[in-house]
Amino acid sequence: MEEENDLSISQTIAAKTLNPRSQKKHAAMIERLSNLHQSRLNQSISRGSDADSSAPFESTQAFLNRFADSKRSIESELDRLRFISNDLESNPQLKPDLEKLSISIADLEKLVAENSYFLPSYEVRSTLKAIDELKESLESVSLKLVPRKKFSFRKKPAQKDPANAVKESEISAKESYFPVKGGDDAASAEKSTFETRDSPGFRNQVGAVLVKQFQGFESGDFTLSNLESCEIRLKGRLRALFVHRLRNCRVFAGPVLGSILIEEAEGCLFMLASHQIRIHHAKAADFYLRVRSRPIIEDCSSVRFAPYLLVYEGIEEDLRESGLAEDTGNWANVDDFRWLRAVQSPNWCILPKEEQVMSC
Repeated sequence: MEEENDLSISQTIAAKTLNPRSQKKHAAMIERLSNLHQSRLNQSISRGSDADSSAPFESTQAFLNRFADSKRSIESELDRLRFISNDLESNPQLKPDLEKLSISIADLEKLVAENSYFLPSYEVRSTLKAIDELKESLESVSLKLVPRKKFSFRKKPAQKDPANAVKESEISAKESYFPVKGGDDAASAEKSTFETRDSPGFRNQVGAVLVKQFQGFESGDFTLSNLESCEIRLKGRLRALFVHRLRNCRVFAGPVLGSILIEEAEGCLFMLASHQIRIHHAKAADFYLRVRSRPIIEDCSSVRFAPYLLVYEGIEEDLRESGLAEDTGNWANVDDFRWLRAVQSPNWCILPKEEQVMSC
C-alpha cells in the first residue's frame, strides 16, 4: 500500500511539472514499476509461508534487518581473524576462512541487487557503501594474514625468444572469436593502486590478444587492469571479475557466478554475464549483458546496452551451472545512480540492433 501511495503521489507531481512528452515517459515508467511490484507480490503470495530466505522481502525494514544481521556476522568474523596468528602452518584454515568471508560479502551484495527494485535510493546507496567498507576491511585483514610477495620484475621479457613470441601471438589471433583490431606501440599504462588485488589476471599490456580458459570455478577472482587496444577472451566460469583502466579494448567473457566491477573504461566493448554488474567512470562504451539484477552505472556517459551474444563451445552449460541460463531482460533496465529524475537518463541508451556485433 505504501508503494502504491508513492506511485500515486509521483504521478500527481509529474502531471503538474512535466511537459506532455515527459509525462508519457514518466507514466510508462510508473506503470512498469507498478507491474513489477504486483508481479513480485503475486509470486510471494503463491509461494506462501514456506518461501525460502532468498525471496525478495517486499518490506524495507525486513530487508534492512536481514542486511544488518549478515553485516554483523561478517564484521564479527573479521574481528576474530584480526587477532589470530598469521602463521599459515599453525593456522591452515586462514585461506579457507578468508575465501568464505569473500563469498559471504558477495552473497550480501547479491541480496541488495535482488531487492533493489523496491528499496529507496538512499537505502541502496547506503547498503552498497557498507558492502564496499566490508570489502576494504577484508582486503586489510588479508594483507595482514597473507602478506603479498615482495616486488619482482616478473613482467620483464628478457628470457622470452622474440621469434616464439610472434608465433604465439599469431596462433592466439587465429583462435579469436572476433576479428582483432591492431594496437599501436604505446608504452604500458601507468601502474595503479587497483593492481594491489591479489588475484590472477591480465595487466599492463598494449595491442595484445589475451586468452584464458577456466575449468569449473578454479579461480576466485580475475582482474583486467591497465590494458589498451587489447582483445580479451575469458572462456568458462569464474567467481568474480574486476576491470580497471581499459581503453579501446574488446572483452568477451563467460559467466561470472558473483559480481563484475568495472572502473574506468573508454571506447571499449564488453560482452559479460553475471549476477550483478556495477560500472563506474565508463565513457563511449558498449555493454552486451546477461544479468540477474539491474546493471548499475555511476559517473558514466555515452554508454550503450544490448543483450549478451557470446557463443563458444560449452557456453550453454556454463550459463546453466552459473544460474544464468535465462535472459531476464535486465540488460535494458539500467540504474544510473547519478540521475535521480523520473525521466530517462541521458547517460545511457539501448544499442540499435543494426549496430550490434554478431558472435561467431
